[in-house]
Amino acid sequence: MQYLRAQEPADALRFSWYAPNGTARQQAIGGAGGSLGGDISATFINPAGLGFYKTGDFVLTPAYRFSTNKASYFGRTEKEGRDVFSFGTSGVVFGNSDRKNKSSAIALAVNQTANFNSDILYRGLNNESSYSQKFLEEIANNKDNDPSSVAINYPFGTSLAFNTFWIDTANGWTGGNKQFVSLATPLLAHGGLLQQQTVKNRGGITEISLAGAFNYNEKFLIGGAIGIPFLHYRKESTFLEADPTTDDNNFDFGTITENLTTSGAGFNVKLGAIYKPVEYIRLGLAIHTPTFYSLTDEYNSSVTTNTENYQHEWTQSSNDFNDGKDAEFKYNLRTPYRVMISGSYVFREVEDVRKQKGFVTADIEYTNYKASSYSTSNDGDNTQTTKDYLKSLNTAIDNAYKGALNFRLGGELKFTTFMVRLGGAYYGNPYKNLAGEKGSRFQLSGGLGYRNKGFFIDVAYMHTMGKDVHFPYRLQSSPFTAATLKQTGGNAVLTIGFKI
Repeated sequence: MQYLRAQEPADALRFSWYAPNGTARQQAIGGAGGSLGGDISATFINPAGLGFYKTGDFVLTPAYRFSTNKASYFGRTEKEGRDVFSFGTSGVVFGNSDRKNKSSAIALAVNQTANFNSDILYRGLNNESSYSQKFLEEIANNKDNDPSSVAINYPFGTSLAFNTFWIDTANGWTGGNKQFVSLATPLLAHGGLLQQQTVKNRGGITEISLAGAFNYNEKFLIGGAIGIPFLHYRKESTFLEADPTTDDNNFDFGTITENLTTSGAGFNVKLGAIYKPVEYIRLGLAIHTPTFYSLTDEYNSSVTTNTENYQHEWTQSSNDFNDGKDAEFKYNLRTPYRVMISGSYVFREVEDVRKQKGFVTADIEYTNYKASSYSTSNDGDNTQTTKDYLKSLNTAIDNAYKGALNFRLGGELKFTTFMVRLGGAYYGNPYKNLAGEKGSRFQLSGGLGYRNKGFFIDVAYMHTMGKDVHFPYRLQSSPFTAATLKQTGGNAVLTIGFKI
């Protein structure tokens, strides 16, 4: 089995930069809930909030998501969309209380904490750089001047490009030549290269959590949760660069197709507390440990190059080097920790929740995105080369990302059995802006609820607007450009539940 080392900083960010998912009630108020409690979503935000339960709930939350990415690259804009069914927090809560003003609750819940489904398309005329320069840099970094070595030792990109003549020795097949060149880069000075990238992202993170909480005298609540997230991510990517003219200049096009599947499971702990200094105010603190993942990548790539009358069209796949199988790499990933402080004001705070008139609630969350790190797995490749590679990757993460603040705000007005809710959220920029990277997400939400005789139903809609970047490739010694993304999406959520 061929080992693979193809992780990049963007993978670490993808598995940590997402908005919390939950019930329709929690989504309608902007995702806030760190101090409010009384909802099964507290399992994944601040488990101390489960301490407000005195009885039990069974909850089911289906959802429907849609997203659109508008990508701009060298002055040209393209748009791609994706619609999927998903689900929010679902499960069961058991609560009980005694006569000494003490109560407790336990919950078993499942939640799709992240949804990776999205499609990206962009194209433009690039007169600055070529994807092929990435292959040349790999050769230079390894100080490899042997064509026979280059032909076999980089089976996921550079060897494929060399064997299909995207890159070549300076004088073709002339013996003893130790200089490598790109057949595509000469076009940069004569109008540029037409480049196109398509990316299809699929999968998500589904977490199962067991949580418990204790309520003392309706004044102080503490709770904790153990989470087991299951991660599955699949990416299909195709990059093309081509001669925009009909001239015969020894290069028509080069394309690289990559297929990556990442899967595995992890472990995390969430701890929280809620304090009520006076009856109508609730203050919350929650700490989420990093998630410690054990992951496996399966990967294949292929390159097709047409050099017109020079060598015509050739195709080669990484599987040709690996008995027709995908490459596999096992490793560990630690995601960032999170710290959240929260506050809520409850109008007419009384023990009988049916008489409460509403609330406003807010969360401030700090996430240290640069704290993500990779390490070798006990049953994977533990060679010094792999350890050095992951060490350099962790350094790249430190250099690319930073900590950011996220804000969530929401409220509810209650009219006997009916509720009206509104909310909003802002997720800050995780990038250090080394090469023009900027990202943020803004959400607006609203919803309705109905509760009567042990039955409840909630509906919500959350609209997301965001900015991000996507790099088709990165170079060390030449300029490279990102596509800028404007993202819009919606999440329609329905929660149905009843008392048990």
